[in-house]
Amino acid sequence: MAASTSNAVLLGDVYFEEVTAKPSGVRFRDRTRRAALRATVNLTRLQPLNSLLNFGCSTSNSTWRSSNPSSLLVGTKRSSFPCCSADTTPHVQHLSSSTFSLDQTNFGPEKLKLFSGSCYLPHPDKEDYGGEDAHFICVDEQTIGVADGVGGWADVGVNAGLFAQELMSHSVRAVEEEPKGSVDPASVLEKAHSFTKAKGSSTACIIALTDTGLHAINLGDSGFIVIRDGCTIFRSPVQQHDFNFTYQLESGNGCDLPSSGEVFKISVVPGDVVVAGTDGLFDNLYNDEVAEVVLKAVRAGLEPQVTAQKIAALARQRALDRNRQTPFATAAQEAGFHYYGGKLDDITVIVSYITGSTYVSFSPS
Repeated sequence: MAASTSNAVLLGDVYFEEVTAKPSGVRFRDRTRRAALRATVNLTRLQPLNSLLNFGCSTSNSTWRSSNPSSLLVGTKRSSFPCCSADTTPHVQHLSSSTFSLDQTNFGPEKLKLFSGSCYLPHPDKEDYGGEDAHFICVDEQTIGVADGVGGWADVGVNAGLFAQELMSHSVRAVEEEPKGSVDPASVLEKAHSFTKAKGSSTACIIALTDTGLHAINLGDSGFIVIRDGCTIFRSPVQQHDFNFTYQLESGNGCDLPSSGEVFKISVVPGDVVVAGTDGLFDNLYNDEVAEVVLKAVRAGLEPQVTAQKIAALARQRALDRNRQTPFATAAQEAGFHYYGGKLDDITVIVSYITGSTYVSFSPS
């Protein structure tokens, strides 16, 4: 799936949601109509709120296997872990600007580092063929990325996961070609898209810690949040043409283009935590819920991968809960649908601790 490299890289397949999709036209900003795939769930209008979708349950998760840090790491290991809970008041932070900057100064002359770990929980129905998402962690280049393949392509016999995997594989190559300490995620995504030829489409989010702060680009409904002292200080906005009809990249010029992605530059300090993921995370957990898990994990001295596992477990727990309001339920109701509860989905989570240049141990004391 990815070329070999001399730098430490984590690259993995993840999974997409149980949705149905049909080819349809969408009017873009240039007022032309182009073929696109619209992902929709089986929601109904004018039905009682107790008319809910029934979801299955899965307790499996996948984590990275250990390997030589100087080589490309690819692989999965299935195991189970307990779900954690967070009883917080649901809150969604909406930001409309495509550029965001915080007036914060890094603590002293210390060079910042990104210490990352990931976890994914596949949708139970898509475990056998590997799903339709991909993500990577470039350790030396301090860059992470996620791509969420659009599952509707399955209706026409196409596995959009191949597109997402190829997009992330080319992103890794593009990251390695960037100047050290000044990775430009927008340039990376543009290069990766130009080389991706597989059929399908996907969202994309690429985040890099550079010498001047956090740089990122997001296209679609994947995204990231930045947490400081247990509070969400930034949330990347969702990009969608309509409810559950996300911006998406496709090979060629058939869908949205990388230039449609929103670019962010954010000043960060040691102790900040970046949580990136696909919509399986953000459709089921409010920012406050994610922040609470992060705060407890950091206080307990847990490593990023363990924190990612806890967040993913809680997101899956919420996805299976038909009696709790979720971000997806809120969005569906605002769009005129009678829907309540979580949304069973493939869940990808990358957690990155921002630390100083000195190695920090996160083992519990």
